[in-house]
Amino acid sequence: MTVHRMEEVAEKIGIPATALEPYGRAVAKVDLGFLRPGPPRKGGKLVLVTAMTPTSHGEGKTVTTIGIAMALSRQGEKAVACLRQPSLGPVFGLKGGAAGGGRATVEPAQDINLGFTGDIYSIASAHMLLSAMMDNHLFQGNALGLETESISWPRTVDMDDRALRHILIGMDGKKGGVHREGGFVITAASEVMAVLGLARDYPDLKRRLGNIVVGQRKDLSPVTARDLEAAGAMATILRNAFRPNLVATAEGTPAFVHGGPFANIAHGTASLVSILLGLQQADYCIVESGFASDLGAEKFVDIVSRIGGFSVNVTVIVATVRALRHHGGAPDAEEGKPSVERVERGLDNLAKHIENAKLFGAAPVVALNRFPDDTPAEIDLVRKFVESQGVPIALSDGFAQGSKGVLELADRVKEQAAKGMQSHPLYELSEPLEKKVEKIVTRIYGGKGVIWTDGARVDADTSRALGLANAPVCIAKTHMSLSDDPKTFGRPRDFMATAKSVRSSVGAGFPVVLMGSIVTMPGLPKRPSAADIDLADDGRVVGLR
Repeated sequence: MTVHRMEEVAEKIGIPATALEPYGRAVAKVDLGFLRPGPPRKGGKLVLVTAMTPTSHGEGKTVTTIGIAMALSRQGEKAVACLRQPSLGPVFGLKGGAAGGGRATVEPAQDINLGFTGDIYSIASAHMLLSAMMDNHLFQGNALGLETESISWPRTVDMDDRALRHILIGMDGKKGGVHREGGFVITAASEVMAVLGLARDYPDLKRRLGNIVVGQRKDLSPVTARDLEAAGAMATILRNAFRPNLVATAEGTPAFVHGGPFANIAHGTASLVSILLGLQQADYCIVESGFASDLGAEKFVDIVSRIGGFSVNVTVIVATVRALRHHGGAPDAEEGKPSVERVERGLDNLAKHIENAKLFGAAPVVALNRFPDDTPAEIDLVRKFVESQGVPIALSDGFAQGSKGVLELADRVKEQAAKGMQSHPLYELSEPLEKKVEKIVTRIYGGKGVIWTDGARVDADTSRALGLANAPVCIAKTHMSLSDDPKTFGRPRDFMATAKSVRSSVGAGFPVVLMGSIVTMPGLPKRPSAADIDLADDGRVVGLR
């Protein structure tokens, strides 16, 4: 690993050394006082990197995001990448790390994948402090009148552990507190993660933390973190975690790696403060959004852009021949086996994501992320199809070649950015929650409508009573399909999505609608990646991917 001096990396986007606090040799926190208040400056282009519906291994959005930033920098442009921090759940589970790969990485990649600056630990600690103070309040007499049956605030840990989804707590008799049911969510799904990811400054952070609702009284009035006098201490724990992390790519291009909400169960992108800093300081801010256009991109446009006061100028849709084979009917064992026929059938999925990008209003570009088993015939088929949709396409090979393999894609991005297009939300905030969800399902997912369970309807009414009637909506659903069924591949049509429940994230500022069989605490696969990760005798980490 080449160590790039943080002062030199920061200087590339005009951040002075006085605004940095070093965290070792290759990482620095950026002073939030350097972020100017108000809307982002005019002129900075926001490039959002999304994808077609992925396979279980991912299609290379992080590699592509890093590659675009490096290629633009190589061409003399002032560029910065904005990425989420990796969660230990996927690192030790199935998907692996999220610091890029090959010659398109952010460094120090291993440290970024294994805890980094401790931000996620701080988020978990702030979350658990509220949990502890809430249960202590019950134990000490419950002066606020919090109804235990109404408690919606879980506990959290940054690990895939399905055994913690539903638990019993307070089992040590009277000394152990109030005996009740509870559960855990993975930290990427914590409302505290969403709050940190969407707050603009310290006062906003503390306000949002105070607004978190943990449950209700008998009269259905909410009990909040502010009521429990927890918000100030939570904000104190987060004081350093809230500052963006600056690192460098393998080629020395600046990158912010900050915030880590998943896109299938949360809003799925880097922190708002890091994006605002990127737009303030660079001509091109390249932002990764989780999973495909139906999840990360939709939430970026409908939630993050609204709160941040900016628009997306270019949408890069990452596609792979492997994913096209998958959506064309290839079983897992044959996704690496060339098949023009399967690729052709899978193009329908890519077509829907191109359609979604056009619906959002930002100029689309397709990045075909190359793999060694791609054949010329398959690549040519994809290129002709995308061009028939009136959309530019470029091969991207940042993994093997670094910035040199992404120069064509960078050219297409600049051409599309020059058109001056700006994204626009899919729905109006004044529309009812049910109408917002219906629009997302019918227009973005391609479904026919939404089935609301009785519980979800009651939850929706509670959400409105808690002040979220005019808020954006965050849908939690599978990332493996455009529908809410993870086993439905390709481009499903005329399906009904099922809203199972609604969680009111008042601190984050939106209701979360849970669809299908989605869970907010994943489980490990039969053979987790953790089984192959080890520490060598000389202190090197081996087996991390």
